Amino acid sequence: MRNRLLLGTAALAAAALTALTALPASASSAVLTYGSAGGSAVGVGDTLTASLASGTFATLYSTAAGGAGVKCATSTFNATVTANPTAPGTAVETLNTQTFGSCTAVSVPGVTGVSSVTVNNLTYTNSVSDASGDPVTLSPVSGPIQTTIVLRTLLGTVTCVYQASPTSLTGVASNAAQTLSFTNQSFTKSSGPATCFAAGYFTAAYGPIQDTSQSGSPSVWVN
Repeated sequence: MRNRLLLGTAALAAAALTALTALPASASSAVLTYGSAGGSAVGVGDTLTASLASGTFATLYSTAAGGAGVKCATSTFNATVTANPTAPGTAVETLNTQTFGSCTAVSVPGVTGVSSVTVNNLTYTNSVSDASGDPVTLSPVSGPIQTTIVLRTLLGTVTCVYQASPTSLTGVASNAAQTLSFTNQSFTKSSGPATCFAAGYFTAAYGPIQDTSQSGSPSVWVN
């Protein structure tokens, strides 16, 4: 009887071990998830949107420390996810639109206001890595990363065109508030009269970034 009991116990243990090894391993999270870190994977084809983080401005100033330039109280972007691999890795998005509004001129001699700020040559490619610091790279596709600013002066309007220099912008993502930030990204004036400030340094923080393809537009995390 004792031998039968031992054999039966051994058989049950072997069966349990077989069942456990047959279970699939826990799936790793995708680079981008919604709802929480390690949550549901953001789907390829999903639309991500964001406005400026609360209490912040988008700025393009003539020096990294400030100076003359343009300050915008509103800005939004819309991007489509084209790749979202299992972490670790790099997710890729296509930036479809980026808008700026409620813009004012700061310390630009002879300028009375800002008529428009327009991003040119869209679409761009936005790569989001889960490497240390969650770095982000915005790269051109069909033309340089470029912004056209129309300024109002006492003598009429002037058009100033600025291009990213170098050709890509680098930023960081943060799970603290699901934000995407760019700080003092360098632009050079490619055309425009002397009224246009000669160089620009772009700073903006967007968030929370939301997946509007999902119910409730949940926030997006980097894993």
